[in-house]
Amino acid sequence: MTSVATRIDLLTGKPAGLPGTAPAPSTCSTDLSANPWDFAPAVSAGYGPGASEDDVVPAGAPAQPVIPEEYQHASAEELDRRITAAKQTLGERVVVLGHFYQRDEIVKHADFLGDSFQLARAARSRPEAEAIVFCGVHFMAETADILSGEHQSVILPNLAAGCSMADMADEDSVEEAWEQLMDILGETDDDGRQTVVPVTYMNSSAALKAFCGRHGGIVCTSSNAATVLEWAFERGRRVLFFPDQHLGRNTAKAMGIALERMPMWNPHKDLGGNTAQDLQDAEVILWHGFCSVHRRFTVAQIDKARAEHPGVRVIVHPECPMPVVDAADENGSTDYIRKAIDAAEPGSTFAIGTEINMVNRLADQHPEHTIFCLDPVICPCSTMYRIHPGYLAWMLEELVAGRVINRISVDAATARDAEVALERMLAALPR
Repeated sequence: MTSVATRIDLLTGKPAGLPGTAPAPSTCSTDLSANPWDFAPAVSAGYGPGASEDDVVPAGAPAQPVIPEEYQHASAEELDRRITAAKQTLGERVVVLGHFYQRDEIVKHADFLGDSFQLARAARSRPEAEAIVFCGVHFMAETADILSGEHQSVILPNLAAGCSMADMADEDSVEEAWEQLMDILGETDDDGRQTVVPVTYMNSSAALKAFCGRHGGIVCTSSNAATVLEWAFERGRRVLFFPDQHLGRNTAKAMGIALERMPMWNPHKDLGGNTAQDLQDAEVILWHGFCSVHRRFTVAQIDKARAEHPGVRVIVHPECPMPVVDAADENGSTDYIRKAIDAAEPGSTFAIGTEINMVNRLADQHPEHTIFCLDPVICPCSTMYRIHPGYLAWMLEELVAGRVINRISVDAATARDAEVALERMLAALPR
C-alpha cells in the first residue's frame, strides 16, 4: 500500500478570486509528507504544502516544538517497529484514534478508524485507557477531551495539525454576528421559538461548540447534517450555520430550502454583507468558510471522468461546492463513501471527490473496482498530513517513559457548554 507521496503530480499555477469560490490552485507539493517538522510556524507562516497552502493561519494558532532528531532521521521501518513496540508495552493503557484522511503509515496503527462522528463516539468507548492519542486535527482532539473521562489524557501528536476551515470562524467573529442578528431579529418569535439556532460543523473550535451549547444550538458532522438541520428547525425559525458554507448549502438545498433563503455571512462586513430584510427572509445563514481540499473538485473534472469512463459512479463529499454536488451521482460523508464502495458489485468504476489518502486506500482495498480521485493534481490535506510516524513514535515512547506531552485540554467552562451541543449531536443519528 503506497501513500500519497508517491502519487502526486506537481504542476504550477495560483488561485484567484474570492475565498471558497475561486478555481482551485493547480499547484500541490509533496514536501510536507516526508518532513513536516520543516514547516513549523517559525519556518513557515502558512499551513504548509498541500491544499491549504494559500490559506491564512490566524495569530495564536498552536505551534509544535521541534521533536528530537532521532525521530526526524529514523527510517520508516524503524519508526514502524518503535510504534508497534510502544503500543504493545502500553497495552490497554492507550488507544489510538485515526481519521480516514490520515496517511497509511498512521492508519495501520489505529485502534479505531473513522470519520469525525464515529471517532467522537470512539473517544468515550475505552474508559479503561489512560491516554487517547488522536491522529487527526486539533478540533477533533478537543472533542475527544470533552467527551472522555477526567482520568484520561488526550494527545495530539503534532500540535500544528489544525484545520484551515475551522480557523475561518473564530469566537469573536461569531459573537459579533450573533449580536447583530439579535439586534435585528430578537431572541424569540411571537410563538416563543428561537429566531436563530446556531449550528456548528464539527470542524470548529471547542469555543464555538460551547457557543452553540449556550445558545440552544448543536454540532453536526457531514454524516448527520440533515438530521441536525431538522432538529434545529423544530426549535427555531432560522439557522446560523458555520463555518462551512458548502455543507450548509448542500444540506439545506436537499431539504428543499431555496437558495435565495440562504444568504452568506461575511464576517468582515456589517450585517455580513446583507440587508436587514435579507436576514429576516433567511432560513439558513451561511458562514463564509470552506474546505480547501474539497473546493478543488470541479464539474469539469466530473465531465472528464464520465467521458473517459462511461458508466462511472461519481460520489463526492458534501463539503464540495454546490455545482459539483449537483453534477455528481451521490454525495455523502467519508463513511458513506466507504460503505457505498463496500456494497458495490465487482467491476464497478468510481470517481471520488474527497481527500486523496482515503481514495487511494479504498482503491488498494478494492482491487475488484476501478477507483480514482476526481482531482488530477491529487492534493492532500495540509494539516491531516502533519501527523507523521515520527510524531506518533515520539508520543508513544514518552508515554512508555511515564511522560504525557502534547496534551489537549479544554477548560472546564468551555467543555461544559460544548458538551451540551455535542451530546445533542450524538443523539442526532445519521439517516
